[in-house]
Amino acid sequence: MQRLRVLRAVAEHGSFNRAATALRLTPSAVSQQVAALERSLGAEVVARSTRGVTLTQAGHIMLGAAETVTAELEHARQQVTELSTGRLQLTVATFTSGGRLLLPAALARFMAAHPRTVLHVREGEPEHTLPLVRQGAVDLALAYHFDGPLPAGAGLGSSLEWTPLMEDPLHVVLPHGHRLAGRDALDLAELAAEPWVLGCLKTEAYLRRYADRAGFDPDVRGTTMDYFFARSLVAAGVGISLIPSIALTPELPGLSTVPIKPPAPARHLGVAAISRDDRPHVTALIHALREQARRK
Repeated sequence: MQRLRVLRAVAEHGSFNRAATALRLTPSAVSQQVAALERSLGAEVVARSTRGVTLTQAGHIMLGAAETVTAELEHARQQVTELSTGRLQLTVATFTSGGRLLLPAALARFMAAHPRTVLHVREGEPEHTLPLVRQGAVDLALAYHFDGPLPAGAGLGSSLEWTPLMEDPLHVVLPHGHRLAGRDALDLAELAAEPWVLGCLKTEAYLRRYADRAGFDPDVRGTTMDYFFARSLVAAGVGISLIPSIALTPELPGLSTVPIKPPAPARHLGVAAISRDDRPHVTALIHALREQARRK
């Protein structure tokens, strides 16, 4: 288990030195643990270079095994805790805007039916929370992805299931009085000359991909980690923004919101959880989230 734990850290951090810092070990100890794992397997699990280390095919196989074993141990720990306390334990991870819109009402409905559940909530972006689900650190994660697959490192496999909840289209947010503020819908090409303020680092890459299709390079004047802050900057006249629909509340004065003409960019919201027959309360919360999504 210690060798697998070290391998997980090396895969996450991409070097022996950074893995050693995270594990509070020396780089030599990390190297020795990896070497011991390779001797026991008769195969290399990492490829070493001056730029760091990457997993070999054998290393990826062992990383999957490490996460499965970790998840099983965490599940067993939860069962022991529930046995000793007589209360269910449930840990939920969520990204900010989705948690604000969907999670509170779903949790209220869930807790009304399961009042003795000990609930924990963790906030984080999908690239951080989805691996936690597979590792057993959280029971389920409310997450999203843009066009294409889930974030790299999410590790969805046969044991981890993705339940779609809703589509979350992105809208253009403009200051009142803008020449395009009264339109029913906009083509991104009409915004080629506009300065942009973005509320999420991932949104910038997404905007640039769609802008490239529309034939322009967006002039990004500000990038924040908060959609509410981004909308505040739009109201202040710094630029316009691209905001998911669920992050448009509460409304701010001085702003206009206009949909984008198809093909419009959108986020895909869903829940990731390990499929288990002995965790019915996880299934119950997923059902509550689906019901809440249908109401939006």
